Amino acid sequence: MKSATAPLAALTAKQIGGIKAAVFVLALVPLAKLVYLVFMGALVEPLQYITRNTGDWTLYFLCITLAITPLRRLAKWNWLLKLRRMLGLYAFFYGLLHFTTFLWFDHFFDVAEMLKDVAKRPFILVGFIAFVLLIPLAVTSTNAMVKRLGGKNWLWLHRLVYVIAPLGVLHYWWMKSAKHDLAQPMLFAGIVGVLLLLRVWWARQKAQKLP
Repeated sequence: MKSATAPLAALTAKQIGGIKAAVFVLALVPLAKLVYLVFMGALVEPLQYITRNTGDWTLYFLCITLAITPLRRLAKWNWLLKLRRMLGLYAFFYGLLHFTTFLWFDHFFDVAEMLKDVAKRPFILVGFIAFVLLIPLAVTSTNAMVKRLGGKNWLWLHRLVYVIAPLGVLHYWWMKSAKHDLAQPMLFAGIVGVLLLLRVWWARQKAQKLP
């Protein structure tokens, strides 16, 4: 009897292209909804909503990106790797919107004041560090940069995501703790924790098999 995952494991290049196009469009839906709500005047506190929404979607895409490798290994869907780079770029894109909202509406592009705020408020500092670490990953996301850096160096650089995701969760946790609302931060922490622990487990299994 054929495996249920077999049809998805043997997708054609055309089918993969269609999936990539669909994911590309779907990933813009949160932004389209946000723009619509702002221009329709449907938000009671637009700044707070934009800040929260863009931050949430940054974490969503970080989790989705981290989930690609475990899902590929467990389901044998190697084509998922074709989506990973694009999903990672969307994490940066929404992170950039989140940061721009902070810089523009909170500080009106006053970088000096922004840096003072970052230094004074720990949860903002952690989020700022996470965003800064995302920048080299976005800049080196092209095939040309993979060739320039070399495959191994590129892989080591992009392992920064294993630091960025926990920092993003810590940023969110710290911010929500002031309001004693830790349900969502705990969910994100659990998801990121499982996705990283799976990698540790697989790495230990690989190490044990080496002579």
